[in-house]
Amino acid sequence: MAERVGRSAGDRVVGVRGGESGGGRVVGVRGGESGGGRVVGGRGGEAGAGRRAAGLGGGAGTGQEVARRRRVPLRKRLVVRLLFVSAVIAVCSVAATAWLAVTTTTSALKEEQGQDLAADNRILAQLSGYAATHADWTDARRTVRQLAARTGRRIALTTADRTLVADSAPRGTPLPPRPAATVDPLRTDTYTETGAQLSGIDPRVVGPYRLPAEERAVLDALAGKRKRCYERYGLQATVVRTAGGRPVVTTADGTDPSGYGATVCEDGRLNTPTPTEQKALDTLSGLTRPCLRRAGLDLGGRLFLTFDPSGKDPFAGGYLLARYAKLGTGETARAAQRCVQTARRTQLEPYVAPAAELFLGIGDQNPARFDMSPANKAKVVGAAGLVLAVTVAVTAVVAVRLVRPLRALTLAAQQPPDLHVRVPVTTRDETGILAEAFNDLTERRERLEAQRKAMVSDIAHELRSPLTNIRGWLEVVRDGVVDPDPPLLDSLHEEALVLQRIIDDLQDLAAADAGTLRLHREPLRAGDLLDQVAAAHRVAADAAGVALRTGTDGAAWLDADPVRMRQALGNLVSNALRHTPAGGTVTLAARRDGDKIVLTVTDTGPGIAAEDLPHVFERFWRAEKSRSRRTGGSGLGLSIVRHLVAAHGGTAGAASEPGAGAVFTLRLPAVPPPGDEPETAAR
Repeated sequence: MAERVGRSAGDRVVGVRGGESGGGRVVGVRGGESGGGRVVGGRGGEAGAGRRAAGLGGGAGTGQEVARRRRVPLRKRLVVRLLFVSAVIAVCSVAATAWLAVTTTTSALKEEQGQDLAADNRILAQLSGYAATHADWTDARRTVRQLAARTGRRIALTTADRTLVADSAPRGTPLPPRPAATVDPLRTDTYTETGAQLSGIDPRVVGPYRLPAEERAVLDALAGKRKRCYERYGLQATVVRTAGGRPVVTTADGTDPSGYGATVCEDGRLNTPTPTEQKALDTLSGLTRPCLRRAGLDLGGRLFLTFDPSGKDPFAGGYLLARYAKLGTGETARAAQRCVQTARRTQLEPYVAPAAELFLGIGDQNPARFDMSPANKAKVVGAAGLVLAVTVAVTAVVAVRLVRPLRALTLAAQQPPDLHVRVPVTTRDETGILAEAFNDLTERRERLEAQRKAMVSDIAHELRSPLTNIRGWLEVVRDGVVDPDPPLLDSLHEEALVLQRIIDDLQDLAAADAGTLRLHREPLRAGDLLDQVAAAHRVAADAAGVALRTGTDGAAWLDADPVRMRQALGNLVSNALRHTPAGGTVTLAARRDGDKIVLTVTDTGPGIAAEDLPHVFERFWRAEKSRSRRTGGSGLGLSIVRHLVAAHGGTAGAASEPGAGAVFTLRLPAVPPPGDEPETAAR
């Protein structure tokens, strides 16, 4: 009857389409074969598939390689680049600010120095004018105080030996350390050119050359007549008066009208020295002769000095020293001029105040200093605008470089999931690492999608096989081909158990994924756990001709659920027995390693291929693609092992070399022995 049942079951070959089974394979399932494996068939199948999986040691090396590959060089880090850009902007801002401060301050200092120098020159010019028109400094105090009040400066005059002449500061105030200038109109000219100190006699020193009122009236009449004459010829002339009182006819631009050709208006009378001027010139001639004799220039006869009534100083030009005498332009002419200058100083000295030292200081007033001019304000605004423009430009460039890969990531993330779009990795900074992580995520998602599709196909196949057998036998019984004898019912019961085990495994995985897997923990000696698992599989090991051994460390205790741990170790042992040939050995061992308990299941089977190592704990994965019940189970056993161990706070791993067997390792937290439990030696 058993043979008949087997033949009948074998005659009913079930064809499974490739799209439904996930591998495009045709599977013939007989009732006798589907009954094999009994209670641990599904888990053993999972273990069989898992024997082609990888150990965790290789994963650690891969993680280190990935971490090393993703390490960003310091110069390419986003933080460093942002800090560099910020530093460049800060340096530019500081440099621009410093440049503005230096240029503005320098310009303001120069401007203020120029203003102070101009004010000092005005003070010196006014005091020189006072000295040129006064024989002493008797009434200079009032002039000094007026100048100090107007300019906000302290003004003090002293003689050469520092005897105080006039001072705008209170009595007893110390003088500045050094004088600002010397007030000496006989040697310094502050009148001819405004704001300058020229070497020579100040034209305001008139002395004996000052015209009396009668001569001034005569010259005024001659000047008016000449002015009217020029106007008749279309020349706009004006009359100005020199310091000595002599009128001078000039044009609006200060030039001599005679240069325009109106010679008919010039009768020579206006430019002729008056009796007062002639008398002073004769005196000057008398003072000049001794100097000329000492210089070897005694020309004899009368001296004629040049007279330029159109200038501020009519006697400051060149000098004609003798009638019909011609002097050269070399050292002789310069010696003659020095003699005349010395004679003039001697002639004018009684009419001017003595030379005095001028001291200038800071007065009581505090005038505004470093007032920013419109030009400096424009520079500040321009530099600030330039720095702002550079900052905006640099920030825009950096922002575009930073946003471009982020936009690519956003665009790739918005694509349909089934396209699995990846982004190019163009940099080695944080954005490049983000792009690599996105590509890795896309790759994992694509792989998980493929696994999901394969899992659906595998689940359909795993459920279809026993259901097809059950359906086939029931149809045979219904058609009266066979009788429902006990062997047939046992075969149908075995198929139902296969379905039940698959459903139980899926339920355990679902509970583990949802975090609702219940554990009833208690102190558990690792040796006792291994003895129980070995005893449960002793019959199967003897039937397969495989030696089943255990070795434990008496100090190995753990806090675990005994039922779940026996389930996990049972899956590993079933898997090892399935892949160990007759005469081989399967060893269960437990030892303590620091704060961990290490449980190992070692076999002497053919080992695991290197390309199958990474897939050891994947659901429904099997190295044998036909998914035959003869070579493996459903492919859920090792996945359940991993989840059970993880629920206990441990890790599961596998290591293997082809032809040298495989070692599955469970690492769980260790606990101290309860009470005074004696420690036993390894068995």
